[in-house]
Amino acid sequence: MEWQCLDLVLEQFHQQKILHKNIIIQMNSFLSAIGIKNIHISSRQIIILNVFVITSCVCFLIASVTGSINVSIGNLIRGDISELTRIVLIEIRLPRVILAALVGASLGISGAALQGLFRNPLADPGLIGVSAGAALGATLVIVLGSSISGGLFLGSFLLPLGAISGAMLVIMMLYLLTKGFGYQGVTYMLLVGIAVNAIAGVGIGILTFISTDSELRGLTFWTMGSFGGVTWPLLIPAIIIIIISISSMMTVSRNLDLIQLGEPEAYRLGVDVKKLKYKIIISCAAAVGASVSLSGMIGFVGLVVPHLVRLFGGVNHNYLLPGSAFVGAALMITADMLSRTIIQPAELPVGLITSAIGSPFFLWLIFRIKRS
Repeated sequence: MEWQCLDLVLEQFHQQKILHKNIIIQMNSFLSAIGIKNIHISSRQIIILNVFVITSCVCFLIASVTGSINVSIGNLIRGDISELTRIVLIEIRLPRVILAALVGASLGISGAALQGLFRNPLADPGLIGVSAGAALGATLVIVLGSSISGGLFLGSFLLPLGAISGAMLVIMMLYLLTKGFGYQGVTYMLLVGIAVNAIAGVGIGILTFISTDSELRGLTFWTMGSFGGVTWPLLIPAIIIIIISISSMMTVSRNLDLIQLGEPEAYRLGVDVKKLKYKIIISCAAAVGASVSLSGMIGFVGLVVPHLVRLFGGVNHNYLLPGSAFVGAALMITADMLSRTIIQPAELPVGLITSAIGSPFFLWLIFRIKRS
């Protein structure tokens, strides 16, 4: 009897091992089919990624039914909701939750990609001035761009394009100024980021001063980070830009792993380093710019999320990039849900929530780097 039980246990272990191998093969086949080749990812990392996906989906569902008008999940599934509740869900809450997920995903994966490109654990769209550059471009469009936006289509794309231009300019300037420093350029990069944030702050201050009363009210709340007021016509261009940018970053995961060895070594291993740089710079600028154009400046997400993902499952970018996207989405959805439920019916800027979470983590990270 004991031998039979042992045989059953061994057979179950064998079947589980075969299942894990099949999952890895199917995942690699899927990623290769969409253009992401040479993927090496462990079964443990696949399980962790599945947990991240489930967590973000649960957060999305809870946030969709939570707010000033609460909706039962059972009634929502059955379709047993009033017309007013349906309008609130479809026209107000659903665009907001989708935007929160997209912004969190774009900031999380952009932080991971920038940290890989700069080989610097403190590279973050907020700390190094990328978000500030995007905010300056978006503010310029808000205050001065109404005269050049011809119609709804152009107007919807004009705000993200202004933010993308500002973000791309900052990333290119940062790369040129910190080129060759590697891990020793942490202090230098932070100093450049402080300068960029200060310059962008001056520009935003001047534009705020010359804005009208209605523009001023929107800018004041927008600069602290908010998902309120988003509509489908504004959201659709951002969805297109962010999804394309995230997909583009996902295709360079293996090359980001190789560039950690140094640019000469990566070049000898077949990486087109120049093409990789431009691809990451353009993709990050597009993702951050489109996010900031609608949500305002939200800090620390791009710094906190990649480090959390590394703590769970490792540092290889074929795991880190999608993991950062899903964890960033879950974190931002949760932060937005807290911002609109803590002091109902009033609303806190979501940037305050993320700063309250990210600031202590940033200090802990500084001390950890110092000890190591």
